Amino acid sequence: MKSSFDHKKNPHRRYNPLLDERILVSPQRANRPWQGQTEKRIEEKLPIHDESCYLCSGNIRVNGEKNPNYKGTFVFDNDFGSLMKDDVEFPPQKSDFFSLEPERGINRVICFSDNHSLTLPEMEVEDIKNVVDLWQKQYEELGNIDYINHVQIFENKGQMMGCSNPHPHGQIWAQSSIPSLVARTQENFKAHFEKTGKSLLSDYIQQELEKRERIILENEDFVAVVPFWAVWPYETMIVSKRKIENLKQFSETEKLSLASIIKDLTTKYDNLFEMSFPYSAGIHQSPTDGELHPEWHFHMHFYPPLLRNAEVKKFMVGYEMLAEAQRDITPEQSAEILKNLSTVHYKTK
Repeated sequence: MKSSFDHKKNPHRRYNPLLDERILVSPQRANRPWQGQTEKRIEEKLPIHDESCYLCSGNIRVNGEKNPNYKGTFVFDNDFGSLMKDDVEFPPQKSDFFSLEPERGINRVICFSDNHSLTLPEMEVEDIKNVVDLWQKQYEELGNIDYINHVQIFENKGQMMGCSNPHPHGQIWAQSSIPSLVARTQENFKAHFEKTGKSLLSDYIQQELEKRERIILENEDFVAVVPFWAVWPYETMIVSKRKIENLKQFSETEKLSLASIIKDLTTKYDNLFEMSFPYSAGIHQSPTDGELHPEWHFHMHFYPPLLRNAEVKKFMVGYEMLAEAQRDITPEQSAEILKNLSTVHYKTK
């Protein structure tokens, strides 16, 4: 006799319509004891200005250039960029197995604040809005360059995510090609739009708002949700309620709303384990290839690595590397935990 299915107890697979792939959810494994690697918890008190920091106002960077005595945000071309602006000659190649092509682009660093000791959840909403303003300007400026077809804005926060400098900052990689994950998302957005005349995320968020099972935060213009198909334990996504294709289309009110929900979400993250919570976060928006993209819908991903506490992280190994992504605690459990956390930062209590 078959037992009845319970998504809170039974292993199952969930579909991710953005990437047209599935994830294995194994809720029964959440109770297993952990004897694996734990991370050292280091909470050091940082100075407002660090003389040795190459991102601080007025300091000299490794390449000998001096930062201006900036206040607030500051942007510059990455001194060690992964892409180059050079236009190179390249003869066409025909090979089934050894296909390559040059990639051209620009890498930039955005300092969120001149205060070395801050992170986004500790900044004021108006100061985060200044960061959003700069994202908007950079997307437009870089996107207007004829060979730039995609602008990727992102932040790596914390040593666990490979961040080598604690100064509050993010990056921009603008390039001549549309990267693989973005291209896959675009294909699925386009298929849904051609079928329904609406954006995939508009339809998805409408249903999430009706169910109220995975919504963490909501304001007038944005929703923060643990996606139904979330891979990382406390993965979230911020989605605009209005079908906005990119940052250029944001109103002043929407930029302030985005800043507000970013602050509240990252504050909840810090409050979860009462630490500066690590993550990789990034914006997905329409390409800058000169084409019309009515299928696109602005959203921002947050991928934190922590699992059980500040010392235990989620590893993508074994089955995840060879078969498909897998998670233990359900997205609904994660959403409930995050939803119930305060938006007042633990350091201020």
